[in-house]
Amino acid sequence: MIKKILIAVCIGTVMGLWATAQTPSEVDIVTDEDVRLEMITPAEPVKESKKEIKEREKRLREFNDDIAFAKASNSLRRGYFVLLADNIQIGRMGYRQHGVSNNTNFVLVQSEDGIIQYAFNMVSSGPNGLGGWTGKGTVRNKKLSYGDNGDVFLQYQLVCKHSVEDVYITLYHNTNRAVATIKGSQELTVYGEILPYRDKAHR
Repeated sequence: MIKKILIAVCIGTVMGLWATAQTPSEVDIVTDEDVRLEMITPAEPVKESKKEIKEREKRLREFNDDIAFAKASNSLRRGYFVLLADNIQIGRMGYRQHGVSNNTNFVLVQSEDGIIQYAFNMVSSGPNGLGGWTGKGTVRNKKLSYGDNGDVFLQYQLVCKHSVEDVYITLYHNTNRAVATIKGSQELTVYGEILPYRDKAHR
């Protein structure tokens, strides 16, 4: 009788060790919902060459430029945009200011309302008290056109209280970079980026 018990214990122990020695791939693990779980080995990260990294970064820049251009051109078409200046030139061959603040140097259109402003914060305060000039008025005679290479052209008149400013904007294709030429009481060339913008007062 004792021998039979010992044999049974030995057999049970061996079976137990065999069961615990199984790997997840050899034993089905089942949840309460009868869903099989499998162990997945994480894939090793792909190693890129310098050339592949440069190509990927180039594609990403081109993708971002395309998105920026689409947003800018759409904002010109809708008539709600701002051209944030980083460079401004006064006159055809005149003084050019680099690295200007786009908080005070911009061309803004909000449907039928528009603003043109430059401010160099010089010692001479200028007409607008900021070393520059501000023109605020009504947008008239808007005309949108497209170049064969994809550039977008917008021209309009800003009718201010004491002047009429003719504005010509060129948005370069595949970017949101633009240049605006302004002729009237002031002759300016404004360089910068065009962004969609809606003032809460014009929504």
